[in-house]
Amino acid sequence: MAQVGQDASLRCGCPLWPLGSNATLLAQHDDRAFSSPATRHTMFDPKMQLLSTVLVTTAVEAAKEPENDAHWAASREAITVSRDAEPELARIVEGRDLAALRALAEAWHVGKQHLPLQDREVLKRALKAYRKSLKVTQLDAESSIAGGPMSSGRSSGILGMRPPDRYPRAVWDELVRQKRLRYSGHGLYELPPGDED
Repeated sequence: MAQVGQDASLRCGCPLWPLGSNATLLAQHDDRAFSSPATRHTMFDPKMQLLSTVLVTTAVEAAKEPENDAHWAASREAITVSRDAEPELARIVEGRDLAALRALAEAWHVGKQHLPLQDREVLKRALKAYRKSLKVTQLDAESSIAGGPMSSGRSSGILGMRPPDRYPRAVWDELVRQKRLRYSGHGLYELPPGDED
């Protein structure tokens, strides 16, 4: 598995994109969707999946196979929900402007430009779902540790957990990249220090 620079915490088989003299990590792929032309026909779910992941996958695969329109078709389908909110992005996809899409993906990765609004909303919902699941897990553990309502009230000691699986791994990896979650290994994530509620 390739790792680039300081992004060693992202261990998900992500594509490397050579730009200039350094290879840059651009996208985290969900292994089940949008990772190969054979699986690209999977319906995009704007409430759970990241538009940026689809677009970066298109940029990577369209660079390899410029004559194949299937890559761009997946992006056109994914952007239909965000077309009004992201007119420049829609223009890039409709015009099949690979250079502009690559530049935009690089800007997203290095933080020079915000992710699409739809992605920011997905990340916000996913983090909220993670926090809620973690809180419920901690409360459940605390209620069973002491054995009764008159106990000493010890805390559970649970710091992390597997995130809700209704969101693809790319969502969790993006939250790690943004330092809003920490990957602790074995599929477990935790809140960064000082952000435990």
